[in-house]
Amino acid sequence: MNYSNYDLDIATKTIYGEARGELSLFGLSSLIAVANVIFNRFKKHFAKSISEVCLAPYQFSCWNHNDINYKKIKEANTNSEIYKTCNLVANKVLYEVWPDLTDGCDHYHEKTIKPYWAAYISPKRIFGNHYFYSLKKGD
Repeated sequence: MNYSNYDLDIATKTIYGEARGELSLFGLSSLIAVANVIFNRFKKHFAKSISEVCLAPYQFSCWNHNDINYKKIKEANTNSEIYKTCNLVANKVLYEVWPDLTDGCDHYHEKTIKPYWAAYISPKRIFGNHYFYSLKKGD
């Protein structure tokens, strides 16, 4: 599978917006897990492209215009080490060089919140400050 530069850019920005702070605290696995969710949603047909998965309304909070991370991804220094790391993660996960650490998870949330969809289920995996879940069966 080949991805457009736009898809890779949006995936990179999503990883950056959602998990850049996790790297120094918990290591690369936290960033990889977010990328795994993006890829798993694509594989499970949540949308027709990686960018559509990431930009779907209210799916990744960093793309919500009122979220503090929205401004950060719009102003991201693409030459910074953390941004380059997020880009590396996006490429390695989307091209399936690195494994799915989440075992098929397609949802996650920060430990400090409890969204309605997670009210009666247990997380399948935990990475850093996030709980990961598999809600949709693969096709």
